[in-house]
Amino acid sequence: MEAVGLNTEFWRDRPTLVTGATGLVGGWLVRGLIERGANVICLVRDWVPRSMLLATDLSQRVSLVRGSITDQAALERVLGEYEVEVAIHLAAQTQVLVANQNPVSTFDSNIRGTWGLLEACRRSPTVRSVVVASSDKAYGDHQAQAYTEDMPLRARHPYDVSKACADMIAQTYAFTYEVPVAITRCGNFFGGGDLNWNRIIPGTIRSLHRRHRPVIRSTGRFTRDYFYVEDGIAAYLLLAERLTHQPELRGHAFNFSYEAPATVLELVASICRLMDVPLEPEVRGEALHEIAHQQLSAQKARRELEWTPAFSMEEGLRRTVNWYTAFLDQHDHKRVAV
Repeated sequence: MEAVGLNTEFWRDRPTLVTGATGLVGGWLVRGLIERGANVICLVRDWVPRSMLLATDLSQRVSLVRGSITDQAALERVLGEYEVEVAIHLAAQTQVLVANQNPVSTFDSNIRGTWGLLEACRRSPTVRSVVVASSDKAYGDHQAQAYTEDMPLRARHPYDVSKACADMIAQTYAFTYEVPVAITRCGNFFGGGDLNWNRIIPGTIRSLHRRHRPVIRSTGRFTRDYFYVEDGIAAYLLLAERLTHQPELRGHAFNFSYEAPATVLELVASICRLMDVPLEPEVRGEALHEIAHQQLSAQKARRELEWTPAFSMEEGLRRTVNWYTAFLDQHDHKRVAV
């Protein structure tokens, strides 16, 4: 399958560091970079055998460096020895529930990890562009208004605050030290390869595949922007490329979104329809410390980057359902065979 927004000319042989490469977005990003001919370096802390990076041949086509995003010396060594020109910073503790239960580890990864990478980039003579992944959660609660990039960051809860801090640290390094860094703020990523079954989309698909009622931990009425991962990686790579050629983008944040927020109940209903399994979800109403309504305006990205998504929400969900269906069929077949 051809990579979305394929641009081999810019990326061919370009030394590119990816942090968080064993995550959902990281795996797809590494794949996209390889398809574009980049020389990819992945900083990996935990060995996650079932991640897309390690469960496929991707790991054989990149340089793997074992280390933590909070290890300043390791970061400086990687940037220097591999002569990195582009850094895309995805590494983070991404689970809201984990952040609520264990905020210190979340702050350590998401905040200290960001300033560590940016300080290493500040000292590097080769780095030409850095993209830091923030989140729509950094905005906090704006009373159901569509978030625009000029809104203040009003995060209150641990995960949200960690992303807001990382976001503002990136701006500090851009404006004070002229590090060529820009920021992405995306909604909830989804796509094949995410094996965290506590997330609403993979968890719902697995439940329906087994003909079980899907579980919604919240009331189901929370509104979120959901963003298909292939469009996400194309957005990251577009921003990294533009930043290299347009230094005036330094310090800017960009929202990327389908601008079509949905409630969790609506999302689950769409998956039920695509899978043709009409089961009512079990709504538990247990989720705490979450913003009720979030939606992003992507007008700045459309205007200044000439960005448009390649997929619709519907097509992204269809591709995701197909990926998990094939994965679960194969997994169940192996289990029966054993």
